[in-house]
Amino acid sequence: MPDSPVAPEKARKFAACERQALYDVINARRDVRNEFLPDPICPAMLRRVLEAAHAAPSVGFMQPWNFLLIRDPVRRRAVHAAFEQANAEAEAMFDGEKRSQYAALKLEGILKAPLNIAVTCDRTRGGKVVLGRTHNRDMDLYSTVCAVQNLWLAARAEGLGVGWVSIFRQEDLRALLNLPDHVEVVAYLCVGHIEESFAQPELQARGWRRRLDLDDLIMEDRWPGTHGAGG
Repeated sequence: MPDSPVAPEKARKFAACERQALYDVINARRDVRNEFLPDPICPAMLRRVLEAAHAAPSVGFMQPWNFLLIRDPVRRRAVHAAFEQANAEAEAMFDGEKRSQYAALKLEGILKAPLNIAVTCDRTRGGKVVLGRTHNRDMDLYSTVCAVQNLWLAARAEGLGVGWVSIFRQEDLRALLNLPDHVEVVAYLCVGHIEESFAQPELQARGWRRRLDLDDLIMEDRWPGTHGAGG
């Protein structure tokens, strides 16, 4: 227990230019695949990005994340091979024109980016009973996703691009990263310097999907309709 009572401090107020900088970074964030430069990442810059990720909110302050920094070319080629196999399976799931569109997409930068980072979730961290996780076991996974988002935004502010590669068989990736049973991969990220970036999300630019209208996604108090309690 602390020796003296803990009380909140006066909340910092941010200037308009600081607020705008945050929104600019959010709106400039992209899922980078083919734009990586080969330049190595400065250790101090990488540390700042990881510190930002580590500052993410977590339920019960359990901080369930770890960051596996993957630079070894042999291991990365093995990860890329696992992606290629899973990607062929994914392509076969689409029909007609969508399959052709999918085949034309560049969906990873595993070998091109100078650094890969696997963000994992230790599902035992914090013990058997964790404040805030008592009724939803997956809150540790959600907390780890918050760390991924922090990492992504901090990287963009530093001039780095990040690409999230999700097309893997989990068992393949677990084996390649030598993960213990209680640890899960939440995100496999490709990270590196960029000089070019799409003005809009690449999948939107290439006609795969469009951004939904925010007004169509906002509801008040409950889901519309007459179903459920109080409907």
